[in-house]
Amino acid sequence: MDEHEPRIIAFLCNWCSYAGGDLAGVNREQYPPNILSIRLMCSSRVSPEHVLESFQEGADGVLVAGCHPGDCHYINGNYKTKRKIEMMSKILKDMGINPERLRLEWISSAEGGKFAKVMKEMVEEVKQLGPLDLSDVPLEE
Repeated sequence: MDEHEPRIIAFLCNWCSYAGGDLAGVNREQYPPNILSIRLMCSSRVSPEHVLESFQEGADGVLVAGCHPGDCHYINGNYKTKRKIEMMSKILKDMGINPERLRLEWISSAEGGKFAKVMKEMVEEVKQLGPLDLSDVPLEE
C-alpha cells in the first residue's frame, strides 16, 4: 500500500511569507510539492470559513503564514490572525478534527530557508496524522 501524501493549503501573506517562498525558490531550497499556496494581502484575511472549506474540499492540513509580530504592513493584522487561529484550533478540536492540522507561522521575506523548513515540517506532521476523515464531522449547517 502506498504511503498517503497529504494535501496542504497554505494561506500566505503577500508581503512576507509569499515573498519568503519566492526566496526559497530563488535559493533552490527543496520542499515537498504537497503545498497549494494561496497569496493574500494579509494573513488576517483568512477566515474560519476558509479553513473549514479547505478541509471540506480535501485538504489534510492548513497553514497560515504571515509577517512577524510588529512587522505587519497593515499594522496589527498578524495579531488578529493569531486570535483567529487560536479560536479555530478550539473549534476544530470541538468538531473532532485534530487542531494540529492547522498551523500558524511567522515567516519574513528574508527567510526562504525557514519557509522551506516549515513546509517540510508541515508535510511530515500531517503525514503522521494520516488522511483526514470527515465522515463523522458536522461541516454543513
